[in-house]
Amino acid sequence: MATRTDAPTRREQILKEAARLFAERGFHGVGVDEIGAAVGISGPGLYRHFPGKDAMLAELLVGISGQLLTGAKRRLQEADGAGPEPALDSLIEGHIDFALDDRPLITLHDRELDRLRDSDRKLVRQLQRQYVELWVEVVREVYPALAEPAARSAVHSVFGLLNSTPHLGRPGALPGRAVTAELLHRMARGAFAAAGA
Repeated sequence: MATRTDAPTRREQILKEAARLFAERGFHGVGVDEIGAAVGISGPGLYRHFPGKDAMLAELLVGISGQLLTGAKRRLQEADGAGPEPALDSLIEGHIDFALDDRPLITLHDRELDRLRDSDRKLVRQLQRQYVELWVEVVREVYPALAEPAARSAVHSVFGLLNSTPHLGRPGALPGRAVTAELLHRMARGAFAAAGA
């Protein structure tokens, strides 16, 4: 979910390539030498940045969960006073940015979350629960008749829809980022409207 425009640090380059390789071939199917080669350093050179592959995986999965939560809080602050509809639209837009720009992390989360140490996995789950609850609150403001459990189910369902992007084919096979983002947004709003009907 990068919003920076300056060049990525070496650490960020390593994480990006590690995410791509882990998503393509699985955590155990990738060695440190391959990750190093992808960023132009030796495999052992990676140890100046990370103690090992486990630490990369933890930073990727904990990091994206924290970024999603921080981004959602920021979006809600920016939408404060505009009403719940713009707030919901902003949350959806933020998650779509993640779903389109960080597709390897979705695959990585689905396949490799259980490989994290218990403490890291618990932290990911805690951050994700907080993220979900932000959405539930806004969804219930937009659809006041929607009970909290139903709102939570709707939020998880929309996440499933938006997080399906790794299954949409290669990035070049999509109809274009803007068109795909607009389609996903309409589908997400449609799902919430159906739940709140």
